[in-house]
Amino acid sequence: MQADDPFLWLEEIEGPRALAWARAENDKTLGALQSDPRYQRFYQEALTILQAKDRIPYVSFGRRGLDNFWQDENHVRGVWRRTTFESYRAQDPRWDTILDLDALAAAEKKNWVFKGGSCLPPEERLCLLNFSEGGKDAVFVREFDADAQAFVTTGFDLPEGKQGVSWIDGDTILIARDWGEGTTTQAGYPFVVKELKRAQPLVEAREVFRGEPTDDGTEPFALRDSEGTVHATGAVRTISTFEYEYVLFGPKGPIKLNLPKKATIGGIASGRLLVTLNEEWTPSGGTRFAAGSIISYDLAEWKQDPLRARPSLVFQPGPRQALSGFSATRNLLILTTLDNVQSKAFVYKYDQDAWRATPIPLPENASIGLPAASNETDEVMFTVSSFLRPTSLWYFDAATERLEILKSIPPRFNASRLVVEQFEATSRDGTRIPYFVVRPKSARFDGSTPTILYGYGGFQIPLLPSYAGVMGRLWLEQGNAYVVANLRGGGEYGPRWHEAAQGATKQRTWDDFIAVAEDLIRRKITSPRRLGVAGGSQGGLLVGTAFTQRPDLFNAAMVEVPLFDMVRFTKLAAGASWTGEYGHPAIPEQREWLEAYSPYQKLVPAKTYPTPFILTSTKDDRVHPAHGRKAAARLAELGQPYFYYENLDGGHSAAANLIEDARRVALEYTYASRRLVDE
Repeated sequence: MQADDPFLWLEEIEGPRALAWARAENDKTLGALQSDPRYQRFYQEALTILQAKDRIPYVSFGRRGLDNFWQDENHVRGVWRRTTFESYRAQDPRWDTILDLDALAAAEKKNWVFKGGSCLPPEERLCLLNFSEGGKDAVFVREFDADAQAFVTTGFDLPEGKQGVSWIDGDTILIARDWGEGTTTQAGYPFVVKELKRAQPLVEAREVFRGEPTDDGTEPFALRDSEGTVHATGAVRTISTFEYEYVLFGPKGPIKLNLPKKATIGGIASGRLLVTLNEEWTPSGGTRFAAGSIISYDLAEWKQDPLRARPSLVFQPGPRQALSGFSATRNLLILTTLDNVQSKAFVYKYDQDAWRATPIPLPENASIGLPAASNETDEVMFTVSSFLRPTSLWYFDAATERLEILKSIPPRFNASRLVVEQFEATSRDGTRIPYFVVRPKSARFDGSTPTILYGYGGFQIPLLPSYAGVMGRLWLEQGNAYVVANLRGGGEYGPRWHEAAQGATKQRTWDDFIAVAEDLIRRKITSPRRLGVAGGSQGGLLVGTAFTQRPDLFNAAMVEVPLFDMVRFTKLAAGASWTGEYGHPAIPEQREWLEAYSPYQKLVPAKTYPTPFILTSTKDDRVHPAHGRKAAARLAELGQPYFYYENLDGGHSAAANLIEDARRVALEYTYASRRLVDE
């Protein structure tokens, strides 16, 4: 019973007693791990890789050049800078600074963490920038003139909050934020949208839409084409974690679109409105579309009558396929897909009343990302990455079909003695669960290889093969193995793979992870003595269920910014917005299945757990630090050994800059080496 929970006081984020407890725990953990002779070497190697000058400076296409946000030893908080395409192609581009975050933080005596922003199309001179104190999701929004490289003195300036802002024109923005009592949901997100004019006080903003207090939250949007022309404005209600309702603002009042709840508007391409479907849908009198598809509407027809316009198919996945990402250019649509967790990329062109796909000849057996696309041309950039191949950045001009490597990082570790394999484990209900193993070629199949098993398995987010230089240097290069599991609940095979382990069936995610661990042991790749598990956020919950349900399988558990108390998760930070994934503890039937696996309640006397390392952040206003705090306090009460570290800054990433990131990974791999490598 929660009435018997002696650690509720740890839920007070900035409570003096809770902070004193966290600092004392930090002192113990840092004292133990930083005194290990490996720590300092790991920290220096991690920091060198993270701050390396030869990292790829990822950019976005803008009408004024290529923009990049960069952090290194001279720019700890970061610098927003710009270059030309021709300069970017050179080995050492010439950058013009737009905003120096370190200088701004010093001048204003604030612990600023930059959270991006949006610049008003088509000129992209005026920008609404988001600044977080310490890495929280809650941000201050300030208007910035990118040409003058200065904040606009009479500009928009919004106080701290979890808020969504959208430009309408140079003098008008739409805002969803906390407007006072009764305007935020239980999850702490806004559900009231107001319109604010330049120089107008915030208290005079005009309400234009109101969702429901029971929603997860509401965001405003402006639907723009590649020219920056606004074709519609409106709001999207997040009714529950994966269910949405779109409302257009019209002269005669709001129009509720007749899209299914699990659909999202994806923008405009080739004069057509794009919509992704995460559920099967048959429009009235129309064709059936499968879950995981993209559909499109003729924009002119849709604008004339959005409720009667007829959609047509853009993309439909096969049984082992999923949509990975997409982006519109001036004239085309660029799509990336997953086929049995392998990436492919395509150009889609609307021609003669149909979409036609052309493959883009990028390297095979790699993960393909789509970090940048131009509105002015048909140019895009792709990232190509795999476990052992360093990430490269490719440039593609769809108009001319020119394809070339722009940038690549040098190897960060010696991969010549490593091999990647893909296996399948059989879960409790017979479902085949794929996973990747990266191991030494010389590994002996006698269970002796120290192995970290990593997973996530939630929110339809896939885990894909990618190059991780720090992990490779600090773990693989030492002769160890690393495993990535593609669990149900994730997005590796689209919506059905996700829905197979959601709510009442969430235990399947935990079963899948345990099945992969058992399969690794059965193949004698590793053994319980040498096997550790790792994951963050939902993955932290995954690790918590793994070591509480099957403590006999593991000897280490890295629990990062975790969910842990699933009986109280809706009362902590943004937890109420995830009931679509897990269920709601206030509903008796759902509380029953949550209690059946909630790791906090599963920490019981007379049971031995593998010594975990729990990491969280005081400034995490998404997954409350009390989850990790209470897990550690419960273990201490039970007399069980553990490590706990709470970064006082950092937000949900648990690190606000590269120095904090290096410290975090050095602590983790020192811990993993002590638990799994040492005799």
